[in-house]
Amino acid sequence: MRHMTKTPKQGLARHLPLIAVVAVALIGAVTLKDHLSFDTLRDNREALMAFRDQNYLGLVALFVGLYVLIVTFSLPGAAVASVTGGFLFGLGAGTALNVISATIGASGIFLAARLGLGEMLTAKLEASEGRVQMLKNALRQNEVEVLLLLRLVPAVPFFVANLLPALVGVRFGNFLWTTAIGIIPGAIVFTWIGVGVGEVFDRGEDPDLSLLWEPHVIGPLLGLCVLAVMPIIVKTLRPKSAKPTPKPPTKAR
Repeated sequence: MRHMTKTPKQGLARHLPLIAVVAVALIGAVTLKDHLSFDTLRDNREALMAFRDQNYLGLVALFVGLYVLIVTFSLPGAAVASVTGGFLFGLGAGTALNVISATIGASGIFLAARLGLGEMLTAKLEASEGRVQMLKNALRQNEVEVLLLLRLVPAVPFFVANLLPALVGVRFGNFLWTTAIGIIPGAIVFTWIGVGVGEVFDRGEDPDLSLLWEPHVIGPLLGLCVLAVMPIIVKTLRPKSAKPTPKPPTKAR
């Protein structure tokens, strides 16, 4: 039986999802920079509130669809979208919709990168030796902890936290649930800002996103980061301290 070899067209087709993501991201960064902003939300808030009162489920579907597109294609305006979720739907529903939308969008870019580059990079990692091999093994042994840490650390860009796991070959199931859980604290903060955004607009101001770096907010987030990294430290120290007990010699019959 002959092995099927991939033609150049098949190789290009595999990269199309990632090429589309990069192309739309570049176009969006240029064309949407001034549209997905707090000024746009301020100018259209009355219309959005009216539409919500008339067609709640329709607005939910529209909001989730737009948020997924923003995350999948790394378009500008993710912070505005998160604040809008709180403004339109309140803290509880807004947080849930923000988390669901961001998780779906993150999964989209993960799968696009996995289809485009994941197989090639995974093969290279498997064939690598030395420090690269050690790094790969460390990631696989602490996959869940590292994924949670990427989500909890505010300094890690969301795009990087979506792309990097796909390129090093982590399991999609672990990526999915750690994303959904790990982004909840940050989603609560942004949604909470959105709950009071109407009063902020009435004062002629913009929402203060620097709240994320306030001690009473960043403190608990850093605490969660410490909890996420503790299992990694324990696994690293355990082989050094734990020695296998020798088996007693068996008597010959």
